[in-house]
This record gives sequence, structure tokens and C-alpha cells, in this order.
Amino acid sequence: MIVELVDAGFAYEDGPAVLSGVGFALAEGRATALLGRNGSGKTTLLRLLSGGLRPVTGHVRLDGEPVTYDRAGLTRLRTSVQLVVQDPDDQLFAASVEQDVSFGPMNLGLPEEQVRARVDEALAAMDIVALRDRPTHLLSYGQRKRAAIAGAVAMRPRVLILDEPTAGLDPHGQERLLEVLGTLGAAGTTVVMATHDVDLALRWADDAAVLAPTGLRTGPVAELLADEALLEAARLRRPWGTAVAELLRSHGLLAPTAPGPRTPEDLGRWVRESAAGGLSPTRPFP
Repeated sequence: MIVELVDAGFAYEDGPAVLSGVGFALAEGRATALLGRNGSGKTTLLRLLSGGLRPVTGHVRLDGEPVTYDRAGLTRLRTSVQLVVQDPDDQLFAASVEQDVSFGPMNLGLPEEQVRARVDEALAAMDIVALRDRPTHLLSYGQRKRAAIAGAVAMRPRVLILDEPTAGLDPHGQERLLEVLGTLGAAGTTVVMATHDVDLALRWADDAAVLAPTGLRTGPVAELLADEALLEAARLRRPWGTAVAELLRSHGLLAPTAPGPRTPEDLGRWVRESAAGGLSPTRPFP
């Protein structure tokens, strides 16, 4: 595990506990969706993982070692774990995209050529090289989202944490962002995304973490999002793909333990290939 919360609890000043006794670990190379209703503690959990908040009880571990909250300890954590907040305007502050993306690497005291290399790499990864010199206040909302993520990517974190990254994006913007996250994941970055979109979680993630009044549940995304009692407790609806898989199984078209479709495109391809005789009706989705 790269980073983990161990029996962690947190309460804001003069308020009730937001999280209590939470255990949550991020394994290298896995894409994780964090789900829960508004006010369930998703953002608080993300800030605990990234060092923005300190647990009131329990602790955070990085590579098995407890995190200390002095300058050295927080620098160690934040060079491995980067958080991108929901509203890019809360994160962007420099005059141009390049200046904003370079801020983190410069704060690490890196030589100029290394800073430049990291900026180039991050802009290319987020497909915003053409926006290098653009004033941040002239960017569209989707461009500001990608610029904010580029600033985190430039730190070359092992774990990239995103708080509702698709909120406010149109469908095309969401698709472009998911493509970028897929590229980052393939390059070895562990990505965590807080989202309300259960269909997106089922499609994109390997694992899910669901915050409910009964506590935090973690596991493979398809397994957790098929648990109707858990979804009801967390006030989440059942994903489209889960409902379709249940319907197919009820008609004997999908084996009981076979995975179902994650997207409408999965279903359409499966139907076409089945009709053409290329697949058995009970063969799992590719």
C-alpha cells in the first residue's frame, strides 16, 4: 500500500465527528472511486490522505511509516500524494498556465531545466500544450480543470486524488478527462476520484470505496455497486450496468458469476457479436 488511513477520525471545530475509525488503503496501480452522499465525508477523507487535514484520532501512513506533520513529513507526503480540488478556481492563481503548473516543482527547489521538463510533461499529459501561455482567467471551465490537474501532475505524484473532477464538464469534456486519467494510470499513477456518478465509477474504476452511515466499505467496484443495501444506506442509485446485468441473468443470457456491461457500448458490441454468432449468449462481456 502506498498511503493509508489507520483507524482515522476527524471532526471540525465545535462540530460532530465527520469520520470515525476509518481504515482506507490505496494500492499501487489501482483506480479507485470514492462514493457517498453529500456531507458523508468524502472531501474530508481526501484531505486527510493528502495532508491538508490532520486526523484527530488514528494516523496516516505512507509506505508503512506514520506521517509526521512537520515540514519534512508533509513535504514527504505531498511529493507522493497530490490533491486536485473540485473547483479549479480554488487552485489556479498564477497569471498564465505555465506559471501555475511550474509553481509546485519550483517549490521543491528543483533546477530550472528539471522544472521546465516537468511542466512540458504535465502539459502534454493533459493535452494543453497549446495553452501554455494563456492567462488562466481566459480559460474555459474544462481547460481550467485540466490546468489544475496539470499542476498536480507536474509534481510527479505516485497518487493523484481528484475531488469531483467531472463536475461541471459537458459529456465531451468528461470523455477527454477520462482518456487522460487512463493514460496517467497506464503510466503508473494511482488515481482516486470522488464522484456521485455511479455509472462513471462502474465504468472507470477498479475498486470502490463507499461512505455510508454504517462506515466505509471498500472492494471491487462491480461487487460493491451491486450491493443494494449498501447503495440505499449511502443514498446512491443502482448503476445502469448493474441493472442490465441482472436483467440478462434473469433471462439466462448471462452466467450468474459473469461480469456484466460497464457501458452501453459494451452492451451494443456484445449484442452485435452474439447476433453474428461470434459469442455464446452466456459468455461474459469483453
